[in-house]
Amino acid sequence: MAEKTQLARQFIEAIPHSKALGMELTEIGDGRAVIVMPYDKKLVGDPETGVIHGGAVSALMDTCCGAAVMSHPSQPSSTATIDLRIDYMRGATPGQTITTTATCHHVTRNVAFVRAVATDDETEVPVATASGAFTLEPKR
Repeated sequence: MAEKTQLARQFIEAIPHSKALGMELTEIGDGRAVIVMPYDKKLVGDPETGVIHGGAVSALMDTCCGAAVMSHPSQPSSTATIDLRIDYMRGATPGQTITTTATCHHVTRNVAFVRAVATDDETEVPVATASGAFTLEPKR
């Protein structure tokens, strides 16, 4: 499992959009992943408020969910998003890092189901929540 976790970490850190958005994988294993995205003015969606664009939050959540699937004990070889629903609760506080935690909570033969929460420093009130379905390609 440690090798699979390391491969998932290397894959996530090599994705071009992950690098461009400044994502950092901080935890991964057993179907759970945590990725942080530091505040960056180039990601602001509304210059008047300084709030990070929802597309950057969406990319963060999708990437984190995929990482959770890749680290699941069923050891899939790869995954892709089938469906991802994101509910935005509020704008992230300007200047604060956004942290997403995703958990792969159910796996069938071909599909993994994931839940995720994105927060900033105000951890009790999420920035967004997500639920999704991802392909689950068995290890060959």
